[in-house]
Amino acid sequence: MTTEPGVAGSSARREYERRKAKDEEKLREKWGPFGGLAVALSDERPHTKSWDRGAIGEERLGARLNALAADGLAVLHDRRIPGSKANIDHIAITPGGIWVIDAKRYKGRPELKIEGGILRPRAEKLLVGRRDCTKLVDGVLNQVDVVRDLVGDVPVTGALCFIEADWPLIGGAFSTRSVHVLWPKRLAKMLVEQTAGDVDVARIRESIASRFKHA
Repeated sequence: MTTEPGVAGSSARREYERRKAKDEEKLREKWGPFGGLAVALSDERPHTKSWDRGAIGEERLGARLNALAADGLAVLHDRRIPGSKANIDHIAITPGGIWVIDAKRYKGRPELKIEGGILRPRAEKLLVGRRDCTKLVDGVLNQVDVVRDLVGDVPVTGALCFIEADWPLIGGAFSTRSVHVLWPKRLAKMLVEQTAGDVDVARIRESIASRFKHA
């Protein structure tokens, strides 16, 4: 029996609904008889809304990845990292190896900023609209290590996929510390081109799915 791929963005969607319900409950308690009106007139808290934005990004990328799935390309979504509250947004398995993909729906243009390199150590920073997002690369590398520990010699590649970012018309994609930073269409193209290799896609898919359960 083939394992289901999972539902992209499901854990982020549940967290959004939980936070939204908690925020509304606080408003109703505060305003009493006018609680319903307060809920209707109040804007969502930014941190609560960010979970909705994140869920939508994962859902959209998940739909694109599902459209690619075939005998030579398998996908898994929203998988819980064992012993952790964290999850991996998407995992793609191709004949050439495994891709660990983190989906982000951020505003601004992703850029690579390089500091040092001559008199001081070289350092790479990921900026998105001038916002330092280097920690996102660290997160993907941690996920790559966790998957690599399971699969051994199978190549594992990390990717940060920014949905709706301000990408330039020409170029734009880059790598930092071996993590690809790109957009959905570019990611899809790279995945379908990974036909060379001897990875047993079906076997690896089942092995990963058995270890990384639905989040």
